[in-house]
Amino acid sequence: MLDFQAARWLIAGEVARQAGNDHPTGIPTGVFPTIDGHVNIAASGGRMWERFCTVIGRPEWPARPEWRTPKGRSNDRAAINAAIGEITQNHTAGYWINLFDEAGIPCGPIYTIDQVFADPQVQHLGMATPMHRSAAAGGDTRVVASPLNFSGLTRDIRLPTPEAGDHTDEVLGSVGYSEAEIAALRAKGIV
Repeated sequence: MLDFQAARWLIAGEVARQAGNDHPTGIPTGVFPTIDGHVNIAASGGRMWERFCTVIGRPEWPARPEWRTPKGRSNDRAAINAAIGEITQNHTAGYWINLFDEAGIPCGPIYTIDQVFADPQVQHLGMATPMHRSAAAGGDTRVVASPLNFSGLTRDIRLPTPEAGDHTDEVLGSVGYSEAEIAALRAKGIV
């Protein structure tokens, strides 16, 4: 997941600065405010930058001398991000995502956790898996499924998370303790 940052270090010994939500070299790429939250936008390439500016109603921006080149945009990142945020904060994330999707500009919502599990793709993937538990353990619930999904293989969760001590006898027995020794440990409050 280090992408090109590892190569920058290995080839040139360059230690990249922390960039927070911003891409370290592609500008504008980052998180921008909307009426109802935030949206992630990646519009750093030359033609994509021009399309992006047109979509947000600022077709003159690519001609600005300080924003004409990637290096210029990099040097003026704070001003570009502030200017974009002034525009994106006037509409919802959904509004911008629809416009950017139509224009071929990479973007996506920044979800709260309830929105994550309400997302149609997350529901389609079955990421919230029902789990049967005893009433003593709190009753039935849902747990996060494995994100690994291979054709022909199930992602079934075989057992719920054990309660403290559920497998103590089994574990101690597997390492050589007899039933009598386990009972003695239990009687002394050790297990």
